[in-house]
Amino acid sequence: MKRQTRRTGRTGRAVVAGTYAVALAAVAAGLAVPAQAYEGAGAASGPGHRAPHWAPKDSGAADVRFRGLSAVSRNTAWVAGSQGTVLRTTDGGANWRNVSPPGAAELQFRDIEAFDARRAVVLAIGEGEASRVYRTDDGGETWTESFRNTDARAFYDCLTFFDRRHGLAMSDPVDGRFRILSTSDGGRSWKVLPSDGMPAALDGEAGFAASGQCLVSSGPRDVWLATGGGARARVLHSADRGLTWTASDTPIPAGDPARGVFALAFRDRTHGLAVGGDYRADQASPQAGAVTADGGRTWKTATASPPAYRSGVAWLPYSRTAALAVGPTGTDLTTDAGRTWKTVDTGSYDTVDCTPDLGCWAAGEKGRVARLET
Repeated sequence: MKRQTRRTGRTGRAVVAGTYAVALAAVAAGLAVPAQAYEGAGAASGPGHRAPHWAPKDSGAADVRFRGLSAVSRNTAWVAGSQGTVLRTTDGGANWRNVSPPGAAELQFRDIEAFDARRAVVLAIGEGEASRVYRTDDGGETWTESFRNTDARAFYDCLTFFDRRHGLAMSDPVDGRFRILSTSDGGRSWKVLPSDGMPAALDGEAGFAASGQCLVSSGPRDVWLATGGGARARVLHSADRGLTWTASDTPIPAGDPARGVFALAFRDRTHGLAVGGDYRADQASPQAGAVTADGGRTWKTATASPPAYRSGVAWLPYSRTAALAVGPTGTDLTTDAGRTWKTVDTGSYDTVDCTPDLGCWAAGEKGRVARLET
């Protein structure tokens, strides 16, 4: 009975996720969406009924750019950004609490991974000691600095967790190879992994600390690392929690410090999306999207890529085909697993994250935070 209940619940959520995707696709095509088309998503019917859209949530931090985002649920989310700022909401964005670590005003937080409303790990980026990791177990009331980089050659960009205990953080290449940190106690302590299993980096190759999605994981052991800046934009994959890696080229253009893969999303250990381009506003970003169906061994260009540089990407929960990509010039939707993308919003966001209870959040410049609503 319990197994059947879980299956039924999952099926119901999948239907709702599909409903959101259909409604968003209609918006992208410029079509009117009848209310009954997405009432199953929990929306109220009536004259004021709207299609799914980003609903801004006032963070009260207009001078902060939030590139770090961790969505726990439709009600709970954490954002991290410039000026050492960390905010948390537990009421769907109606109110935000400033839970920034003390003495961190000079730091640039670019990634945050939250386990629930009380426990989170946040990464500050930069050269040398500017790269740090903090952890809280009480909703941000107190923080413990669990790692401070002492190697002037290292520059940490992103972190990811496989579960509540095991996680990794990545640095730009040191001595010609990307450096990986590992934790097995939920981010309370970290160690540098041996570099023997890491392929050599290309000249100029690095990660982009643009959205907290240059290092992502799926399942208990698989992790992927996105690169740019070198002659080719690559994705590196490890199936053993960062001990050994293989590198694959992507069709996303590189060859310049401003170009490459900026974000990855995997819905399982085989199906993944990559987005990026050239982050300079005056430069075009052709072929800004790519897709893999073999765990990142090979990548194909999207038939219709996002129209501009995109820095964040996330699968809609319980959907095998729908995902959102965000960037400074808009949000794009795919309903065919990354083969084609259509713009559904023109607001500026840097990062996006979705939760099992269908809570999709986005964050970006000027304190912008929004939740997908109807």
